[in-house]
Amino acid sequence: MGSEMEPLFRAWSYFRRRKFQLCADLCTQMLEKSPYDQAAWILKARALTEMVYVDEIDVDQEGIAEMTLDENAIAQVPRPGTSLKLPGTNQTGGPTQAVRPITQAGRPITGFLRPSTQSGRPGTMEQAIRTPRTAYTARPITSSSGRFVRLGTALFEYIFHHENDVKMKQIIIENELFSKALDLASLSTEYSQYKDWWWKVQIGKCYYRLGMYREAEKQFKSALKQQEMVDTFLYLAKVYIILDQPVTALNLFKQGLDKFPGEVTLLCGIARIYEEMNNSSSAAEYYKEVLKQDNTHVEAIACIGSNHFYSDQPEVALRFYRRLLQMGVYNCQLFNNLGLCCFYAQQYDMTLTSFERALSLAENEEEAADVWYNLGHIAVGIGDTNLAHQCFRLALVHNNHHAEAYNNLAVLEMRKGHIEQLLNILMNLNFFFINVYFKSL
Repeated sequence: MGSEMEPLFRAWSYFRRRKFQLCADLCTQMLEKSPYDQAAWILKARALTEMVYVDEIDVDQEGIAEMTLDENAIAQVPRPGTSLKLPGTNQTGGPTQAVRPITQAGRPITGFLRPSTQSGRPGTMEQAIRTPRTAYTARPITSSSGRFVRLGTALFEYIFHHENDVKMKQIIIENELFSKALDLASLSTEYSQYKDWWWKVQIGKCYYRLGMYREAEKQFKSALKQQEMVDTFLYLAKVYIILDQPVTALNLFKQGLDKFPGEVTLLCGIARIYEEMNNSSSAAEYYKEVLKQDNTHVEAIACIGSNHFYSDQPEVALRFYRRLLQMGVYNCQLFNNLGLCCFYAQQYDMTLTSFERALSLAENEEEAADVWYNLGHIAVGIGDTNLAHQCFRLALVHNNHHAEAYNNLAVLEMRKGHIEQLLNILMNLNFFFINVYFKSL
């Protein structure tokens, strides 16, 4: 007695349930019967786009191609506090670099794994240029989602995201040859008599992906003059950040806050820049402002907790990490941090339990190595050098390139007077740094 659902509505149902492959397959079947069905074309383009969609605002990978082909001139000796390349020392009262771990670029390690750091740098030039990006956005759906009402906008997003290049092969729809993403956006802007801010933003995105940052800056500024949108402020700030102009980006974010008071993404952008400039105290203040607007913001909670931990306030940090646990965050890193906070807060009954849970939740060898490395520190803290020795050894079993474990194991061997084992460990450590150096060239 039941009647089958109309194919277009069934495909739309698949799309809303994020079953994009089924949606695209059903649209393909519909287009075989009716090649000129624009609704099916739009829905198929959206489904294929969502499979590989990347939020261009959050994700920004600087690969080998960008580093090698970058022709933008940046000051070799910038003034203190005006560069992300040389953030300098922290003079704001926060934890020093001697206490808080830092990256190879000299920036403090944050408490949150952002989308731009989810994957490592590509190993080859070919991978840097051609590897598709498949990370999903960590932000809510932006205002651009409302533009999927015409075939042209859906087609642009398909070319820009699914084809993984702004100047790729041409595709044919309804027996008409559509140009590449940049040409399509340019023609659309000309057709709208240069009055459509959305197409100007898309041109800016294409220029940004092509490394033409000054041209992208012009397009984003022109779009802001026509229509002030949060996304446009964020895109323009990305341009200034990659041009190593953090002060200009900060002023732009603050200008955006004047137009959109309390906007979480703008506040979070300011906090990230301060954190990259090694100004942890100012970053923590803005993360607190973020929590006033959104008390479930995971990044703000994690970064504030990390800042309190390295400021010798493990009890306060423990409150923030427990808040994440109450919110449903359940992973190896969180229990690892909980174990460290419990140990330094002298809550020893929960320390080993947290590390055991962290080991059970470790998804790869590197995460397990970090847990065993921290357990080795716990063993050193309680005076059990034999347990510490075993923990550092287990860390190296899981990750043979764990330099910190090599270093601490060498210290333990030196205290025991095992000179031969010490020399072997130091030799392995030297080989590790040599390999890292040549890989970075």
